[in-house]
Amino acid sequence: MEKIEVREIVREKYAQAALQVKDGLAACCGSAPSASGLSGDPITSNLYATDETGFLPPSAVLASLGCGNPTALAKLEPGQVVLDLGSGGGIDVLLSAKRVGPTGKAYGLDMTDEMLELARENQRKAGAVNVEFLKGTIEDVPLPDGSVDVIISNCVINLAADKDRVLREAFRVLKPGGRLAVSDVVTKGEVPAPIKKSLELWVGCVAGALEEDEYVSKLSAAGFTDISVETTRTYRVEDAREFLESAGIDVGAIESEVDGKFRSAFVRAQKPAAA
Repeated sequence: MEKIEVREIVREKYAQAALQVKDGLAACCGSAPSASGLSGDPITSNLYATDETGFLPPSAVLASLGCGNPTALAKLEPGQVVLDLGSGGGIDVLLSAKRVGPTGKAYGLDMTDEMLELARENQRKAGAVNVEFLKGTIEDVPLPDGSVDVIISNCVINLAADKDRVLREAFRVLKPGGRLAVSDVVTKGEVPAPIKKSLELWVGCVAGALEEDEYVSKLSAAGFTDISVETTRTYRVEDAREFLESAGIDVGAIESEVDGKFRSAFVRAQKPAAA
């Protein structure tokens, strides 16, 4: 699969998701949008507590396409500079901005014009002044070397066709001693071929997922240390049956290979202080 092809398919999918949110529908990772504003997708549902998102505009919550809550797990501190790779409608950027406070700053990076427009509107509605949304790809971050304290991301790195380049860029823009703290989908073992070949599932946060040990290896190759992968959700085949069948996958034929294979995980890594 060509890297440019993957990028354009992802861009188109997330542009459509942004437009759905403008129509009052919840965006979902791989299943149909819901007019109720709730996603039935086992990956994206019930990630944020109501008291955590109460200050956000509804459209920021509806646009959430993540697989975790990196802002709650990243232990952000006042005054830090945070970068969200693939920031979408801006939910994690706005939550981060609140945590780092007025002396800190939260950047969001996204390649989709429609998502950036939605995120900036959400920023305006939330009254967040320590926020900046940037246009670009996560393979080419438009920030200087050593300019960020913490990098977060929410179910986006798995969508990238060139994950090695993404992780090298993350390492580059982090300050020495800076941290990567991302939520992502990982697998235990090799992904079944029928899923790997499905573009719909690639865009829907599953087929591009790295095997857990491979993720660790790629982080290490990029220069990171103190790497850990903590499972936050394990998906059973029944959770994902509708999700998989909607993409034309014969679940019965691969059930034993799929059950428990896919997990949301919180991935931590450190840039050495001497780097």
